Amino acid sequence: MRGQLLIAAPSLFDYFRRTVVLVLEHTPEGAMGVVLGRSSDTRVADAVPVLAELPGADDLVYLGGPVSPQSVVALGDFGRPDEAGTQVVGSLGTLDPDGANESLRRVRVYAGYAGWSPGQLDGELGEGAWIVQQADPDDPFRPGDIWADALARKGGRYRLMATMPEDPSQN
Repeated sequence: MRGQLLIAAPSLFDYFRRTVVLVLEHTPEGAMGVVLGRSSDTRVADAVPVLAELPGADDLVYLGGPVSPQSVVALGDFGRPDEAGTQVVGSLGTLDPDGANESLRRVRVYAGYAGWSPGQLDGELGEGAWIVQQADPDDPFRPGDIWADALARKGGRYRLMATMPEDPSQN
């Protein structure tokens, strides 16, 4: 599932309501990803000074998920994807803290991540909690309502679902 988007089904009303998670890893030991599009009020350079020299250090830190919110996950758009710690999709990968990152074009930094224990994500997928869509390397950097955008991009009946208001009483 690495490189896939998990789009929260409209029936999901917990922390992940109207979210999109980019899956970074999915193995028999579990899965992890980052929630896209939830920014904080903290600049990257202020929160993670070691990243202050990278492109995007003046951008805000994003909230990657409820697990380990003090940890940092950094995704980069690389001119040479083989420089990434782990390639996620296309030119997008995790930053290798020991790498030179010479071809890094932009970076998105997340505090925390979304995590699933062994079999948990598979169970949620089987229950219909998530709609799966192939990720695009630009997804972490997209502005606006990524939930509606990802559903519209999926097309078909999902395009109509994308028009649902955040508050169903406004329908």
